[in-house]
Amino acid sequence: MYITQISQLIGHTPLIDLQLDIPNHSHIFAKLEMFNPGGSIKDRLGQFLIADGFNRHLINASTTIIEPTAGNTGIGLALAAQQHHLKTILVVPEKFSYEKQQLMQALGATIINTPSNEGITGAITKAKALAQEIENSYLPMQFANSANPDTYYQTLAPEIIQDLNGKKITAFVAGAGSGGTFAGVAKYLNARDKQIQNIVVEPEGSILAGGPAHAHRTEGIGVEFMPPFFDHLSIQKIMTISDHDAFYQVREAAKQLGLFIGSSSGAALAASLKLAESLPENSNIVTIFPDSSERYMSDHIYSK
Repeated sequence: MYITQISQLIGHTPLIDLQLDIPNHSHIFAKLEMFNPGGSIKDRLGQFLIADGFNRHLINASTTIIEPTAGNTGIGLALAAQQHHLKTILVVPEKFSYEKQQLMQALGATIINTPSNEGITGAITKAKALAQEIENSYLPMQFANSANPDTYYQTLAPEIIQDLNGKKITAFVAGAGSGGTFAGVAKYLNARDKQIQNIVVEPEGSILAGGPAHAHRTEGIGVEFMPPFFDHLSIQKIMTISDHDAFYQVREAAKQLGLFIGSSSGAALAASLKLAESLPENSNIVTIFPDSSERYMSDHIYSK
């Protein structure tokens, strides 16, 4: 493949049929989003948010991009903004991956940290304050921007259908952070087949299933407030996965499959395997592995 811009590598990632001992002779198909050039599924979102801002005349050649992020969206935004020579300020809670923050800075972004105990809510508050202070700034605000689910409705979901080449999907299983990926893909799949079950994955410490909010090691998923994108969305089940189970599957994916997956991918795999126990024989489960383990090595992702 001959390319002239790194953005040409965004999307069209592999879909792998996981060769594991899956209950009820079912199949788990995982979209390997770490093969995007910035290393995660959020490359799609960064590209889409910047293009959407230009299309709506909210961004021009001298605009400063400001965004609260746990890391991967920041990398995706910095990558997209770099193509247009836009200044980027990313507001990141201190607790999140050192590697991700280093990658954002390598792409030219300025990092502003907020206290870990304030979570992403604190980062949102700080980003909004900066947007008020800085003239000609744009806050894409992934957590409330309809372009977020639209990204995945228009890119990732059609790829899944194409990759499966006619195979019927029993269930779609994916983690939720901003909720955009889950909502966009679920909406697209259900428009084609209303029988597909939509299963949300969250870590312990996330509030979707009504549990108490608290810190967790699993990065990239988990919410402090209900994603607005879930309004009017058909969700059959919320599966809460412990850090222990998520990280166990991270280690097993490396040992058994040669796959280096991040902790949110481990949670998705744990949930998919558990779900397969209750589905009919020969079911097809589709899930998403958003990123790889390399950007979490300083957090000892492979430690027991």
